[in-house]
Amino acid sequence: MPKPAVSTSSYRDALIESLKDPKEAAQYLDACLRDGDPQVFLLALRDVADAQGGIRSLSQTTQLNRESLYRVLSKSGNPSLQTLSSVLGALGLRLSVESTAPGRRKRKVA
Repeated sequence: MPKPAVSTSSYRDALIESLKDPKEAAQYLDACLRDGDPQVFLLALRDVADAQGGIRSLSQTTQLNRESLYRVLSKSGNPSLQTLSSVLGALGLRLSVESTAPGRRKRKVA
């Protein structure tokens, strides 16, 4: 008996499609950053770049060399803060900082 034809898409295709939405991309990157492994974040940033036009487009927007972008957004990448800021800015995103310490009480001034 022949198997019924089932239309499936790959996980990566579905991920890239969802990352075209800037809010989804921001949440995805935030979750990957919270993982604590910089390699995970850099590979996720590459996924977002692929979803939003690819490395070539990102290279033109950031005026950074395409080959260096491939290197920076790899497992062994080590981008400077300036490069990271430039890439995120080109993707319509930015870094933010949050406190991990529990809320502290304000001191009363006498």
